[in-house]
Amino acid sequence: MKRMSVNTHNNTYDIFIKKGILHNVGSFIESFIKNKKVIIITDTNVNRLYGEYLMKNMRKYTSSIFKIVINAGEDSKSFDTLKQIYDKLLSFHVNRTDIIIAFGGGVVGDLAGFAASTYMRGIHFIQIPTTLLSQIDSSIGGKVAINHPKGKNLIGSFYHPKSVIIDPDLLDTLNNKFLYDGFGEVIKYSLIKDKYLYNTLIRINNKIDIFNHIEDIIYNCCKIKKDIVEKDEKDQGIRMLLNFGHTLGHAIEKYYAYKSYTHGEAIAIGMYNITKVSEDICITKKGTSKLILDILNKYNLPYDMPTNNIEKLFDFIRLDKKNSGTNINLVFIKEVGKGTLQQLDIKEFQKLLTVNLKG
Repeated sequence: MKRMSVNTHNNTYDIFIKKGILHNVGSFIESFIKNKKVIIITDTNVNRLYGEYLMKNMRKYTSSIFKIVINAGEDSKSFDTLKQIYDKLLSFHVNRTDIIIAFGGGVVGDLAGFAASTYMRGIHFIQIPTTLLSQIDSSIGGKVAINHPKGKNLIGSFYHPKSVIIDPDLLDTLNNKFLYDGFGEVIKYSLIKDKYLYNTLIRINNKIDIFNHIEDIIYNCCKIKKDIVEKDEKDQGIRMLLNFGHTLGHAIEKYYAYKSYTHGEAIAIGMYNITKVSEDICITKKGTSKLILDILNKYNLPYDMPTNNIEKLFDFIRLDKKNSGTNINLVFIKEVGKGTLQQLDIKEFQKLLTVNLKG
């Protein structure tokens, strides 16, 4: 088993990574759930595969356990679904001493975490992420949120879990599309902080090879995020590096109403295209975008910008949380493994992207 602790200014919690840990997950969180009401929030897909199994496991440690099942998909990260969760929590007479377990991918984790952060001004919650993307990224660091019709994650807070339990075996039931979706974020970590991880990923040849390395891959990504979050919990400086590819990626997701591209696919497109721009303005070493192209191809991730309607895309980029007046904070890489932050005028960024696409 691999284990690490996240230590921020006001919070400390453990991350456990072990194949098969779901089989005895209650023993790892017994101190948090004993004699408490436990509310599992999950989605229809995860519930069908593992919902009753987790309920059975939890019953060994508490006799008061409930489950809230939301529809799978990005559409559930909404005000309407949040209200439904509040209504359920009230009907179960949940109070501030009880605990929520977020059991699902990034949508469930973000939504359940935001509900936990706001219900009765905050109750404890635990993350049991079930997708690669959530295991290496969204379950760690305390960012919880819902979407607004005008953009992704615009309504949210910083609220850390009490523990994160990661079982790589849960990835066995993911289809290839959503497994490789997670690798969009894995590749991001390698590009901003870890050239060794990039070299490991580029040498992997097939799905069997992926699962032979998966615990180490997850651990390395979690370690990078933990180290960054400990230095910049509230996303005011170095933590922005974790947004590499996200400025364009989030805009692409919104442009296509979260229907055409998964998060990891959109981030892949964002990383490649913003690196072509940064090569043109000599921030990034020439040839780096080709290295990104090579690894995206290896993990079946898209890279071409799917629209030439840059003006419409920038309608969403102007709502990006990293904007400051007429400028936007952007993440580039100097070369593989070395991320950097730069501020550009939004109009200049739009011009550069437009020229690059036409070229």
